Amino acid sequence: MSYLESLFSLAGRQALVTGAARGNGRAIAEGLLRAGAEVLLVDVSEVELDQTVREFQVSGLGATGEPCDLGEVDQIEALAAHVAEQMPNLSILVNNAGVTFPGGFMEYPLDSWDLTHRVNLRAPFFLSQRLAPLLGRVGDGVIVNVTSINAELGFPGNPAYVAFKGALRQLTKAMALDLGPHGIRVNAIGPGYIRTAMTRGTWEDPQKREDRRNRTILGRWGEPEDLAGVAVFLASRASAYMTGQSIYVDGGWLAKGL
Repeated sequence: MSYLESLFSLAGRQALVTGAARGNGRAIAEGLLRAGAEVLLVDVSEVELDQTVREFQVSGLGATGEPCDLGEVDQIEALAAHVAEQMPNLSILVNNAGVTFPGGFMEYPLDSWDLTHRVNLRAPFFLSQRLAPLLGRVGDGVIVNVTSINAELGFPGNPAYVAFKGALRQLTKAMALDLGPHGIRVNAIGPGYIRTAMTRGTWEDPQKREDRRNRTILGRWGEPEDLAGVAVFLASRASAYMTGQSIYVDGGWLAKGL
């Protein structure tokens, strides 16, 4: 193995990715698997999870799956107990799972606000808290939180998503500070508009699709695979001196003025 290959290699590492049955989470999980990691895929949809795990295993990738509703504290507790037993050398946690419930501010439902909070902010906090002892024990623990360009910019008609992605960006910094002494680095990936099931409604509207494309410098929407390399970088020794940072994979959206 060359120096460059060893720098990005995840061989012998154990990882957990939430929201991993589809879209961004699946692409991130596949990136970690192809870099050599053993990956536990976590998702609320048991059917999709089983299918994804089987597809990875057929390709010779060391994936396993565990269903979990991250909106429920008792299920997170059960997941953490499972991981402690089955993956005692866990060193990588990717908090990718998220939900979105669009709606105008004045009539935004409290149940949508609460569920967005539980999945998009409370779950990354609580799961990281429960798994930190494992991550710290290996000496090179890594947590990657998946935020959004919504963490930096205001978008209309989705106050909960914008609020809690912004909060997760700040939580990333707080976690980096508190967990650094335990040998755990914490960084974030902020996707722009990625073509997934979550953005299907926007993609299928020709005007909105074109508007989003034109907001980027690169002139295109992102694909889930665009996140894989950044995830491997943040999980590997290649980023060993990085913590508390957010990397935006947005085609240049945040950098573009006129």
